[in-house]
Amino acid sequence: MSSFLLLFVNAKLAAQRQELARMQASMAMTPALRKLNLTAHVAFSVGFLGAVASFLTLSIAGLTSHDAETVRGAYLSMNLIGQFVIVPLCFAALLTGIVQSLGTEWGLFRYYWVLLKLILTVGSTVLLLVHQFVAVARAARLVSAAAAGTMPSVGHLGMELVTKAGLAIAVLIVIMTTSIYKPWGLTPYGRRKKFPQLPKKETSIGLKVSLAVIGVLLVVAFIAEHLTGHSLGHHMH
Repeated sequence: MSSFLLLFVNAKLAAQRQELARMQASMAMTPALRKLNLTAHVAFSVGFLGAVASFLTLSIAGLTSHDAETVRGAYLSMNLIGQFVIVPLCFAALLTGIVQSLGTEWGLFRYYWVLLKLILTVGSTVLLLVHQFVAVARAARLVSAAAAGTMPSVGHLGMELVTKAGLAIAVLIVIMTTSIYKPWGLTPYGRRKKFPQLPKKETSIGLKVSLAVIGVLLVVAFIAEHLTGHSLGHHMH
């Protein structure tokens, strides 16, 4: 009996060593390169969050200030920060994150937390581009066109910019929190890759509810963005 158990344990250890060797061989980056890319990813992500926080501060100033030059300067600065800081940092964080996933054992689709980050980041990037080159750019044009000494007005865009900047910070915090806690474990695809000999495992109710909530939030965000774009198009005519 003990010999059988010993053989079983040895076989199990050998299978684990083979799996570890396979995972290590599949890594496209050396340890030093992984650390360098991870450092860049963290730096870009933190910079992205800080830039959005600055954008939120300026949007609040533009909405609440009674000084014409402060309002004009706030919206013009928001446009510059959006074009030359937020958008580049967003793409840099996305690309380094994808490289980090593909170059390590995490992969893009093996773990739920990585998949969630990918979905949120790609979705946020698309909405950011629409937001920047429609709403923010229009606000900058409106304040630029206002006569000197008069109070510039951006209409409903003022509250819209504040709201969306606040939501962007909330999404970024969710993404960073997910990176730290790494919840939910392997996806079905990840289990098949890591443990091909194991039977299929039913997805937990908690995970299904979490994914459903995330899906609903993404749909709501898409609909809100569509309605906002329609409203903007109506006002531009």
